[in-house]
Amino acid sequence: MTYCVAMRLAEGLVFASDSRTNAGVDHIATFRKLNVFHQPAERLLIIQSAGNLATTQSVLSLLRQRCHEEKLNLMNVGSMYDAATLVGATVREVIDRDGGQQQGNINFGCNLLLGGQIRGSEHRLFHIYPEGNFIEATEDTPYFQIGESKYGKPIIDRVLTYKSTLEQATQCALISMDSTLRSNLSVGLPLDLMVYPKESFSADAQYRITERHPHFQLLRHAWSEGLISLFEQLPPLQLDIEATSQNRDSN
Repeated sequence: MTYCVAMRLAEGLVFASDSRTNAGVDHIATFRKLNVFHQPAERLLIIQSAGNLATTQSVLSLLRQRCHEEKLNLMNVGSMYDAATLVGATVREVIDRDGGQQQGNINFGCNLLLGGQIRGSEHRLFHIYPEGNFIEATEDTPYFQIGESKYGKPIIDRVLTYKSTLEQATQCALISMDSTLRSNLSVGLPLDLMVYPKESFSADAQYRITERHPHFQLLRHAWSEGLISLFEQLPPLQLDIEATSQNRDSN
C-alpha cells in the first residue's frame, strides 16, 4: 500500500509521499513515489503514484522516454491541463496493453497526482484515475490523497485551507503522514517531501525524511503530546444516567 498527499495553495504546492510498496512479515519493498519533471525557468511537474507498481513504473518510464522525442510530451505541452490529458492517456495505454484493469485477481489500476506549473499559466493540481480521466483541485478542495488516505485525512480537513501558508501546509502534510504511519503498517518511511513556491520553477526544495530526521522527530513528539494534553483538558462528561435508565425502561 502507499499514501500520497498533494496540496494546492495560494502560495504554491506541497507534496508528500511514503515509499513502501509491499508490506508483510518477510517482504517489504521501497520505491520512490514522488517523481519530478523539470525544465529550469520554464516548467516543473510532479507526479505521485499509487496502485499497481508495474503499471505506475511503466507509465513513468514512458513519460520520461517520450520527453526526448519530438511528439507531444511533458516537456512541450502548452498547459497543465494538456499535461494531465497526456498522463491520463498514457495510463490508459499501459492498462490496455497489459490486459485491462482487471485480469484474474490482479488489479492493474493506478491513481496519480499531477501538480506543477508551466510558465505563462498558474500552478495547478490534478487527480488522474485509472480510466485516464481526472479532476482538478480548487480553492474549496485544495488537496488530494491517494492510497491509504483515511488515517491522515482528519487533520487536513480540520486545518488546511487554500490560504494556508506553505509552512503550515508542510507541517499539516507531515502530521497527516505520521498519523498514517502510526495506524497502518503498509505505509512506511522514508518519506519524500517537496515544497514548490509558485512562479519559482525550482525543484530545490526536495527532502528525504527518515526516522532520524530531527524536525520530523520533534513534530511527531509535539503532536502526540499536544493531543494527549488537549484530551486531558476536555470538559468532564456529564451524563444523566438516571434519565437514560428511565427512558430505556419506558421503551
